[in-house]
Amino acid sequence: MTRLIRVALAGVLVASVGFSGTASAQEREYCPDRPGLDTPACTIAPGRISVETSLADWTRDDQPRSREDSILFGDTLVRVGVSDTIEARIGWTPFGHDRIRDPSGIDSVNGVGDVSLGMKANLHHPDGSDLSVSVLPFVTLPVGRSSIDAGDWGAGFLVPLTYELSDSVSLDLTPEIDAAVDQDGNGRHLAYSSTAGLSVEVAKTVTLTGELQALRDNDPEKHATQALAALSLAWMANDDLQFDMFGAAGLNHDTPDARVYAGLSRRF
Repeated sequence: MTRLIRVALAGVLVASVGFSGTASAQEREYCPDRPGLDTPACTIAPGRISVETSLADWTRDDQPRSREDSILFGDTLVRVGVSDTIEARIGWTPFGHDRIRDPSGIDSVNGVGDVSLGMKANLHHPDGSDLSVSVLPFVTLPVGRSSIDAGDWGAGFLVPLTYELSDSVSLDLTPEIDAAVDQDGNGRHLAYSSTAGLSVEVAKTVTLTGELQALRDNDPEKHATQALAALSLAWMANDDLQFDMFGAAGLNHDTPDARVYAGLSRRF
């Protein structure tokens, strides 16, 4: 683990300790960021920590003369409540495998992924009730390996919105704009997207979510528009533990054909 990752983790732990005394007074229902393409507007309660991990995350992209398979193991997001409306966030992929097969042969690479640092600030209803709105700026730091990492730093800004249509149905919207890293790993370009999802509580502890996402990427090498449809299922095993499954399909040629993952979220 690099010194940069150690410093970032230390900052998250300091923040959690500094605000742990307010946790009991500010308790709210657990709302993990995963699964799905949308980002919920709710924030973690002050003094609480959420660890959200993919056991395995597989993406397949078929092209006329090649196929690329990417698998991430242990892709993890840690969220720490630092006030009633603000949470600190750090994400990291400890191991990834990327394989490209084409007529010339097979090219594979293994390595660690980049680190992301962010802060979600809720502007209205931090528990996610009624109409909840947040802002989420983030940066990515290039500590990983080629084909697993982006190769340069990047940044982005999201505005997650959640609206409860009823006690069991909610609507999520997540517009996003990014300074995305160029495909050659040197420099940045404009990318922007919007995601819409509908979540239905099919049982007291089970939520089914359907989503659509459109993304425009103005990479200098190739401008592309991607479209995704996704379906996810989350089971809240208890007040502090959730298991999930997710599947997505690309809707046009520029989008990876399929993505599947499973994981869990645990609140401390």
